[in-house]
Amino acid sequence: MSAVNIVVVGGGAGGLPLVTLLGRKLGKKNKANVTLVDKSHSHVWKPRFHEVATGAIDADLDALDYRAHARLNHYQFAPGELTGVDSANKTITLAPLLDNSGNEVLPERTLPYDYLVIAIGSQCNDFNTPGVKEHAFFLDSRQQAERFRERFLNACLQANYQHKPLSIAIVGAGATGVELAAEIHHAISMLKLYGHESLDRKQLTVHLIEAAPRILPGLTERVSSAAHARLEKLGVKVHINTMVERAEEGSFVVKDAPPIAADLLVWAAGVKAPAVLGCVEGVEHNRVNQIVVEPTLQAKGQQDIFVIGDSAACILPGMERPIPPRAQSSQQMAHHLAKQLRLHITKGTDFQPFQYRDHGSLVSLSQYSSVGMLMGNLKGGNFFVEGWLARMMYISLYRLHQATLYGWPRTLMLLIAGRFNRLVRPRLKLH
Repeated sequence: MSAVNIVVVGGGAGGLPLVTLLGRKLGKKNKANVTLVDKSHSHVWKPRFHEVATGAIDADLDALDYRAHARLNHYQFAPGELTGVDSANKTITLAPLLDNSGNEVLPERTLPYDYLVIAIGSQCNDFNTPGVKEHAFFLDSRQQAERFRERFLNACLQANYQHKPLSIAIVGAGATGVELAAEIHHAISMLKLYGHESLDRKQLTVHLIEAAPRILPGLTERVSSAAHARLEKLGVKVHINTMVERAEEGSFVVKDAPPIAADLLVWAAGVKAPAVLGCVEGVEHNRVNQIVVEPTLQAKGQQDIFVIGDSAACILPGMERPIPPRAQSSQQMAHHLAKQLRLHITKGTDFQPFQYRDHGSLVSLSQYSSVGMLMGNLKGGNFFVEGWLARMMYISLYRLHQATLYGWPRTLMLLIAGRFNRLVRPRLKLH
């Protein structure tokens, strides 16, 4: 009996742990051919894109190379972008792979699958607001984050040379917007150490714009209030109950208030699934283009197609709303599906329903602090954390992600290597 083909599309917070676990358990024993498909060649953890955007981390040093990781964990990597899913013939189609000059490296290809897992993730939703695509930056990918970093550093260089203030406006006060606002303040403080003598935080204005009555609307009011107070202490101008009507060159036009002018505009509001999910045949989509799944994470109407992470609209029994699009959701789904596929392929067991456990949420305010709410098997149900303790817990989440991908010995070596890098490298990526 030949090994089954498992194809996972998307190497993010869900897809990459999934192929890692499947490769170690099935690929290594030739029980399955596990293939990861991604349009990028490397992985950077999405919750760190705001740090990439300000240079707080060097994505080249932090990135995981898919080919190297595949070799160590017994799966294959197929570079390419999904363009079609033929559920009847159980194949997927990948677009031609082009180099930076537009030359074709690989032609359009098809890959067969016995089990297909879609883990493409999500992107910001501009709600078709006029001018946003033309005038604002997004942080949905490493490339977009690095594009913003280049513009941000050039704007800082110019502001320092001309002795003028610098302003940045961010729409969306969810975790990404809040973390970016704090990280920008930290970056300005660091740049002063590297030749920007005329630029400091007193000359920086960061506008954080939110349509809801409070920032971090998806979290508790206590977390929201604590983060709001700390942002204002940093100097961030928080605009709540503020609806953006359109974006123009150098400003966001808002309803019932003067335009908010800024040198750089960022859109970090809303979440929707990528348009490419529309190419998946025989499935059901919701209003933000997510694929509706059963509690087993199988796409409705398809037995051999699974969807995890932000791409999945998963409402479990007893829940009124879908599982929130967070990294912890993706990781829990990946661990569950890895176990279920392994048992199904090796022992023929039926797929069991996914059980989601909300462990709470932590929001980083750069080096200054973190705030959040932890939940779980604790007496009292949950508790509020902030300051140094919350910051350490926030950092530990990334270390746990690394441990899944590399194992603890390699993760500890990466931690030590990072400490040595600080001795010889600048504290910001400056170019």
